[in-house]
Amino acid sequence: MKPSRTPHGISRSLDVDEESRRLLVQSRFVRFVRFVLLRGFVMIVALTVAAVTHASDRIGVYARVDKVVLEPNEQAPQRVQVWGVFAIADSRDPNAYRPPARGYLYYMLPPNAALALREWADLQSVAGTNQIVAFGSRWSKTRTESRVRKADELPASPDVYTTDIGMRKIDAHSGYAPVRSIVDFKP
Repeated sequence: MKPSRTPHGISRSLDVDEESRRLLVQSRFVRFVRFVLLRGFVMIVALTVAAVTHASDRIGVYARVDKVVLEPNEQAPQRVQVWGVFAIADSRDPNAYRPPARGYLYYMLPPNAALALREWADLQSVAGTNQIVAFGSRWSKTRTESRVRKADELPASPDVYTTDIGMRKIDAHSGYAPVRSIVDFKP
């Protein structure tokens, strides 16, 4: 086909070639932008997952509760003994828990007594069921650390009970280290 002249003196075949090149460049540019955006998105997701994976665990105690004893009585409790196996948050490392220990935790009511009493009732409801639970807070304002007392130790100097988001039931099949340590605990 012989190129024809336009009023501007440009060949139509050149117009087609120019248009093809322009579309090719646009197509490559669009693919490049998509590639960069997709890669950027993947990197953001990867960094977010990495950050979440390494985030600190806020739970103060993971436990398998055997029994709960309210003191001085169930009608007006001021203190609680929580018996069972416990993995307590390590105050020196925001991602670690101490090895599991059998015994009891001894707490007194915190300033927000109503919330603590509800959690103590929740702990009573799971006592003896082998249900793994999480409660308390690693990042409490009171900055008290729970201490597992031996079964033969007399109750004295209770720790201040810390609240966070309530007692939660935890799947015993979890691969999370403090949960596994309680499930696998052998005295």
